[in-house]
Amino acid sequence: MQARNAPETQETGGGQAAVEWAVVDSAIGPLLLAATADGLVNVVFHADGPVRDKAVAGLAARFGGSVAQAPDAGSVAPSPDAGRLAEPIRQLRAYFAGELRAFTLDLDWSLITGFNRQVLRELHAGVPYGAVVGYGDLARRVGQPGAAQAVGMAMGANPLPVVVPCHRVVESDGGIGGFGGGLETKRKLLALEGVLPEPLF
Repeated sequence: MQARNAPETQETGGGQAAVEWAVVDSAIGPLLLAATADGLVNVVFHADGPVRDKAVAGLAARFGGSVAQAPDAGSVAPSPDAGRLAEPIRQLRAYFAGELRAFTLDLDWSLITGFNRQVLRELHAGVPYGAVVGYGDLARRVGQPGAAQAVGMAMGANPLPVVVPCHRVVESDGGIGGFGGGLETKRKLLALEGVLPEPLF
């Protein structure tokens, strides 16, 4: 995963920004990663150009304009000076290389609330690498057996995809279901974890 060039971002106040962000290359395309002092707060797929700019603007609006591009975040071996994103980038590189099966990152859940947060926390804690769960099954796990459709909406609102693995939520009839990053991205992630065969092309 390599860093990508991105527009300058202004930092408010004299101290560290509320949010540090970077765009890095991955096996599924450019990912925007953002972190607060509490942990990784956002992962955004297809983070080129307008998608990146919209994501950064959204973070600035949510966190009072205090956002900054992380220093040295995309170097081959991020140093401690790379800021809050050094460890998320290291673990994501290991995941895409097939060397990491469980993320051990601090997460900031502040972009998600209520039922959606409850469902995503259960997904994060209870559906490991290489496993899948149905929308209805996940609804039952959080005590809402009739809420399969609401679970689908929660997956679509997931601010931390890949790390909080909404790609592991599938249809009960064997279909892979929808995915905010696109079905090709979902297939690639499931293939990486051995759930689906590797795409031929």
